[in-house]
Amino acid sequence: MHIAPRALRRAVSAAAIALLATAVGCAPQPEDKASDNASGSTGATCAKGKLATKTSGKLTVATDEPAYEPWFKDDKPANGEGFESAVAYAVAKQLGYDKSAVVWQSVPFNKAFAPGEKTFDFDINQVSVSAERKKAVDFSSGYYDVRQAVIALKGSKAAKATSIADLKGLKLGAQVGTTSLDYITDVVKPTQQEAVYAKNDQAKSALKNGQVDAIVTDLPTAFYITAAEVTNAKIVGQFENQGGTPEQFGLVLDKGSALTSCVTGAVDALRKNGALAKIEKQWLSDAVDAPVLK
Repeated sequence: MHIAPRALRRAVSAAAIALLATAVGCAPQPEDKASDNASGSTGATCAKGKLATKTSGKLTVATDEPAYEPWFKDDKPANGEGFESAVAYAVAKQLGYDKSAVVWQSVPFNKAFAPGEKTFDFDINQVSVSAERKKAVDFSSGYYDVRQAVIALKGSKAAKATSIADLKGLKLGAQVGTTSLDYITDVVKPTQQEAVYAKNDQAKSALKNGQVDAIVTDLPTAFYITAAEVTNAKIVGQFENQGGTPEQFGLVLDKGSALTSCVTGAVDALRKNGALAKIEKQWLSDAVDAPVLK
């Protein structure tokens, strides 16, 4: 599982990703009906623009500072650009709050899901949903399914790959016991024996030294590696998820928040109507040149 490292929040990203879920809970409805839609056992309703938010009539959204690409753009969460900024405003709109009603707040990554009452309505900051974290906070349903990506040195043969078939003759590497390695063996099925490493750092060193043509990691890690660690490398592309339940990023809320089911309903509706897929394509595929490899 990728648990976004603290370093990732500080990485300067120069690189610039669909489970279909039925809208559940109290997904926003036309205003004349929404007030009748109870959100689970809390008794709260999901009436558009009238949720029990921290500040009446406003939706307070938190993320870390600085806010880096491609999740945000120009370190300005409020500009609506970058994947997570766009998702936040899409969720807000689904809940009945226009852009002027969204208030941004800076909250350190680790503090967002630490125990204790929150000052925000929800936090969006590449936080992976996990059973351990659910003990301290609530999560919405996943707004992003973490994908696997291929990294190669710029100018190399591997860097020119545009399909899975182009990867089959290459020497590929990944960390042992990871989904990344599974994608090499089960999806790419290379003709050369894959290189397996105890740690991701060893895979990165092998790439730098030319011992492998490319390595596979999850996409968020690939952003970090190419931006801060192996800057002469590039993201060749990303894989489609291959069934099963992928690791997901979720919006973080207070434990037992009256908003959880409403926010989950909004995320589910955006996934069902294709809005999340469009935002992902715009900011995590096209904008950072990380095409889907097929």
